[in-house]
Amino acid sequence: MEENDITYKIRGCIFAVYNHLGPGLLESIYESALLYELKKCNLVVKNQAPLPVLYDGVKLVEVGFRLDILVEEKVIVEIKSVEDLSKLHFKQLLTYMKLSEKKVGILVNFNCENIQENIKRIVKDF
Repeated sequence: MEENDITYKIRGCIFAVYNHLGPGLLESIYESALLYELKKCNLVVKNQAPLPVLYDGVKLVEVGFRLDILVEEKVIVEIKSVEDLSKLHFKQLLTYMKLSEKKVGILVNFNCENIQENIKRIVKDF
């Protein structure tokens, strides 16, 4: 499955979660609900997937970071439940994408009035 098809399904799952739960909950609740929806769509998902930090070909830390959700080994989903997305949130996702060598990521903020405006798809070729 290509990244475009995967992100299309992810967006549908995000809308389902938001429509059911609404804004104002903890990130962990949205993560659990989104995992459930993604699995219902027969997508292969990993949550809290370990992301080691490599520097100059050397593993500095076994688990430097954890990806909220990794879908089909191709798309990173970073979940937030904040008042507003900041530049730091985008930089965090870009760093995860670079370290994992994934070219597509989705940043979503569930704590909002309009979920459509709070789903950001990022494509980067490193």
